[in-house]
Amino acid sequence: MKLLLMIASSFACLVPARAQSVPEQIWGKWVVSRKIPTKTISCWGEAEARTLLGTQIEYSREAFRWKDMVTAHPTAEAKMVSAGQFHDDNSGKGSNSSQITFRELGIKANEVMLISIHHPPAKITGGTIEVPGDEVLLKDKDTIVFAACNVYFEAKRVSTKSSVR
Repeated sequence: MKLLLMIASSFACLVPARAQSVPEQIWGKWVVSRKIPTKTISCWGEAEARTLLGTQIEYSREAFRWKDMVTAHPTAEAKMVSAGQFHDDNSGKGSNSSQITFRELGIKANEVMLISIHHPPAKITGGTIEVPGDEVLLKDKDTIVFAACNVYFEAKRVSTKSSVR
């Protein structure tokens, strides 16, 4: 019986987060305020990274927007992720690989919400198909952290209202 319970609890960790609309915790307008200094290996240089600073990201139940790219009625997944799990999922396995930690991102909590928003592939710089803000860590109620091409950014909430519908 113990073995069966151990196997069942192991598989429970593998269950993916359920698709839903964009979680209310991030609804509103956000401004990309800074590039977070990290030691990650990136497909972007400083010039590409600077182009994100000052741009707005908007989230609502009806839409996800960055610049002129709008995804109507996006689905999202939200789950809690631990510092260790985030490191393992986002760091390389080799001794010379990129390593990233909550501490490096300025996240003091042991666990935060990770929100992933589904959208069609985008062409930002040719180096990636992601859209800035499509996968975010909720650092606190007014701060999100996200990566684009393995460059990490912080965005601050400027409004809880969104203009995209």
